[in-house]
Amino acid sequence: MKVDPDSVAAWVARVLRRRGVERVFALCGGHIMPIWMRLDAEGVRIVDVRDERAAVHMAQAHAELTGTLGVALVTAGPGVTNAMTGIANAHVSRAPVLIISGTNPMAQENRGGLQDLDHTQLVRAITRYARTVRDPALAPAELDEAIARALGEAGEPGPAYIDFPTDVVRRIVPKPMQREEHLRAKPRPVLRPDPARAAEAADLLWGAKRVLVISGRGARGAGPELVALLDRLGAVYLDTGESRGLVPDSHPSVVAAMRGAVMGDADVVLTVGRRLDFQLAYGSPAVFGAARFVRIGDVAGELRDNRRGEVEILATPAEALRAVLDAAGNRTAAIDRAWAEKLRQGHAERARKLRQTMASAPAGGDGKLHPNRGLAALQEAMGEDAIAIVDGGDFLSFARVGLSAPTMLDPGPFGCIGVGVPYGIAASLAFPDRAVVVASGDGAFGFNAMEVDTAVRHKAPVLIVVANNGAWQIEVHDQTVTYGKVVGTRLQFADHAAMARGFGMHAERVETEAALKPAIARALANRPALLDVVVTPEAVSSDAKTGLAWVPDLQPLAAWDEAERKYRAGETSG
Repeated sequence: MKVDPDSVAAWVARVLRRRGVERVFALCGGHIMPIWMRLDAEGVRIVDVRDERAAVHMAQAHAELTGTLGVALVTAGPGVTNAMTGIANAHVSRAPVLIISGTNPMAQENRGGLQDLDHTQLVRAITRYARTVRDPALAPAELDEAIARALGEAGEPGPAYIDFPTDVVRRIVPKPMQREEHLRAKPRPVLRPDPARAAEAADLLWGAKRVLVISGRGARGAGPELVALLDRLGAVYLDTGESRGLVPDSHPSVVAAMRGAVMGDADVVLTVGRRLDFQLAYGSPAVFGAARFVRIGDVAGELRDNRRGEVEILATPAEALRAVLDAAGNRTAAIDRAWAEKLRQGHAERARKLRQTMASAPAGGDGKLHPNRGLAALQEAMGEDAIAIVDGGDFLSFARVGLSAPTMLDPGPFGCIGVGVPYGIAASLAFPDRAVVVASGDGAFGFNAMEVDTAVRHKAPVLIVVANNGAWQIEVHDQTVTYGKVVGTRLQFADHAAMARGFGMHAERVETEAALKPAIARALANRPALLDVVVTPEAVSSDAKTGLAWVPDLQPLAAWDEAERKYRAGETSG
């Protein structure tokens, strides 16, 4: 059956092509087949996956890395329910993703048809927009609105969902409703800051002695302005993952290894496009003491979640930072240079020691490699322009500090392990000339392991390194220490390389230090590739030590939880 070039399906494909969408991540099905075929006719590449969750994860990674709209196309019923973990992850991460699906023809709705489900009721809580379009004449406007909502125009960015009954996607969009205004890409809105607020922020920042700057999702388009502010102000800087690489690790303001000390020592904290979530102790005075806050963000949630700012600037972060710099003029900052330099030296020394200890980390009593050995070898081999994706629970704790790259992604604030393989595939397709390396624990790898097939079929030049310790190790440690018994948290030391080879991927199993570096070199030269690196489960990660696994009542980490209890009891003051 041919799909009419004036049909709803054709309009959907045409809009995506005109909006610059080069690829759609998808899994086929009858309810969406007209859209599928029209995407192909319009020259939009379909990256067909093995599970709908992976399709949404790939769309999210594409959006996060390119700054453009990510698109996933999933079929009805279980196609949508499979996708919901990916949608929820994009929702918490505030990633601009459009999810398109189909439903039963209207004459078969609510009659027990195949895969008949009210999708919008399921996804409404985790999307910015969720609509079923039953009138072909409304398809252009509804699709335009869904894209705008996903991109965060006049609101917070995040996933938007739209579906169509299958008979509707085959019907014609009336000519008078096929308007150019719905096809054109729209310029991103720019929010200008209030000059008075910018002046207040400059006064507070330039008058403080110990300023800490923390960036997040909203700062991604403001790298040069952020670096300019750090240069002029002399403040110290932390990033907790959402904007990793925005400020080079070599910049003198970076003090990542001194995170605990600086969070408790700053007198003013500037957040740029960053929520004060669990990774930042919710901004609690129990951890940040008497620090005053300056909040900059282009959405309300980045201005006043958990802690109000003494100055709050609702504006595009790049514009806000430029305005603050202009307001500061040529004045000299009151920053305690000795304090900042001490933190930088502490960071450099800890980073140096970390590199040394990683490269010389001893094997376990079982003779298996320490995970840090694998990370050190990987860091050395992957090059300066790499994109690193780190994934896992226990292993993430090692990889988060053991790997550094100009661009990095991790499971994010939703803690959605299993994203590594799909993120890596999307990243390598978007940036085929850069080394894309996925460093994943074996448990996390299992969620989307089948997507190695997708990588092979689409020739996605990704290197997947699986740290195979045969366990959900952070839970094993928690059960051992807290309960004295391990229950249901052991895995096999499965041969993941054999599985990958079965799909035609270059893959090797690495069990010795001598084999590690040559195997990495061969894998980088033969991507897509997978290395199954057997590591000892005896290595105890920092997250395991800090109590993250047992989920304290008031704060995510045991030390913060204890500080919070004392603060609320009036034993400390902020």
